[in-house]
Amino acid sequence: MPIGIIESLDYEARGIARHEGKAIFVEGALPGEKVEYASFRKKSSYELAHLVEVLTPSANRVEPRCPHFGVCGGCAMQHLDPLAQLASKQRVLEDTLWHLGRVRAGQILPPIQGAPWGYRHRARLGVRKVSKSEVLIGFHERRSSFIADIRTCDVLPPAVSALLMPLRRLFASLSVIDKLQQLDIALGEHCTALLLRILTPLSLRDEKNLRDFADAHGVVFYLQPKGPDSVYRFCPGDAPPLSYTLPEFGIELAFQPADFTQVNHAVNRILVRRALRLLDPQPGERIADLFCGLGNFTLPIARSGAYVVGVEGSQGLALRGQESARANGLAGSVEFSVANLFQCTPESLAKLGRFDKMLIDPPREGAIEVVNALGNDAPRRIVYVSCNPASLARDAAVLVNGKGYRFSAVGVLNMFPHTAHVESVALFEQP
Repeated sequence: MPIGIIESLDYEARGIARHEGKAIFVEGALPGEKVEYASFRKKSSYELAHLVEVLTPSANRVEPRCPHFGVCGGCAMQHLDPLAQLASKQRVLEDTLWHLGRVRAGQILPPIQGAPWGYRHRARLGVRKVSKSEVLIGFHERRSSFIADIRTCDVLPPAVSALLMPLRRLFASLSVIDKLQQLDIALGEHCTALLLRILTPLSLRDEKNLRDFADAHGVVFYLQPKGPDSVYRFCPGDAPPLSYTLPEFGIELAFQPADFTQVNHAVNRILVRRALRLLDPQPGERIADLFCGLGNFTLPIARSGAYVVGVEGSQGLALRGQESARANGLAGSVEFSVANLFQCTPESLAKLGRFDKMLIDPPREGAIEVVNALGNDAPRRIVYVSCNPASLARDAAVLVNGKGYRFSAVGVLNMFPHTAHVESVALFEQP
C-alpha cells in the first residue's frame, strides 16, 4: 500500500497528499498525518483514496462520537477536534478566495461558532422500507444512495434523536410506506414539526397512527400531498405554529416546515448580530436585503430605523416575511418584493430604487447577476453572507476588480459542525 503525508484538507474534508505530481485525496486523513491509503479512482492529475491506516496521527485527531460515523454521510469531520475544524474551514475560505478570485480581505474576522452537538434544528432524512416490518430513516450513506441504518444522531437535538427508532416503527405500520421517501424535521420555539411528503391518501388507520404518535411524543405532523404550496398541518389541529426568535432584536418569525431557515438557530443569532454590525444600518437609510427569504436579516435591519426592501424569489416566503413584519410592528419600515434575482439586470435592479447599503444572502449559486448589475449609484457598503466559498470568490472578484469596492473583511462561521460546509460573511465598501 502507498504511504503519504497529508498536507491539508480540501473543501470536502478529504486529506490531500502528493505523489509524483498528482494530488491524492484521502478520505478520513488529517493534516500532518502519515497514512497508508488505497486508491479507488485514478485520473491523470489526481486520485481518490480510502484511508487504510494512520501511521502517525495528528494531535487534532479525536475519537468520533457517533457510532455511525464513516458510514453515514451526514458528517465528514467528527474525527477532527471542533476548534481545528474551524481553522480548516478558515483556510479553505482564504485559499478559495485567493486561488479562484485573486482577492484577499483587509481583515479576517473572528470565527463564529456554537455548540458542536445537538445543533440541527432542521434536517431532511431519507426513508426506505427494507422489509415488511423494517424501515430505515436517516441520511444517505457516504457516496451512496442507500439510507444509513442510524439509531441515534448526535447532531440532532437529543429529543429529536430519540424519535428515530419510534418513527421507524410508526412508518412500518403505514399502508402508504412505499410512497414515503422523505421526512423533513423542523424545530421551532414552541413545537417540533415532522413533514411527510406523501402523494397517496392516508388510510383511516394511518391517520389514527399518526395522531396517536403525535399525542404520545408531543410532535406536530404536517403533510404535503402535492407541490410545496400544498403543505398543511395534519395533527394536532390546535398545535402552536412554527417560529424562531431573534431575542436581541425582539423579533419572532413564523415559518412553514418546508421553508428555508438556518439549521443552527444559535449560530444564526450570532450571524445576524455580526452582519448588522458590519452593515451598520442607520435611521433614514434605504437598505436592500436580496435573497431575503422570510426576513431573517430584513426585520432586524428595520428594527434599527432604516427602511428595508427585501427581495425574494419565492412568493410564499415573501408573504410570510410581510406577515412577520406586521406581527413585529415593522410593517411601515419594510416592503417585500418578489423577483428572480438570477435574472437580475441593471434595469431591473434600478427599478428597485437607490440604496445606501445592501445585504446579499444567496444560495450556493451566488449572486453574480446581482453584482454585475450594480451601476454608478451602487450602495456604498455591501454585506455578503455566503454558503459557498467558490461563488463568493467569483462575486468578490467582480466587486473588487470590476466595481471598485474594497474587500474590507471576511470571516468564517461554523453553521454545520462536523461537516465540510464552509459559510462566511464578508464586507465590501466603496473607497
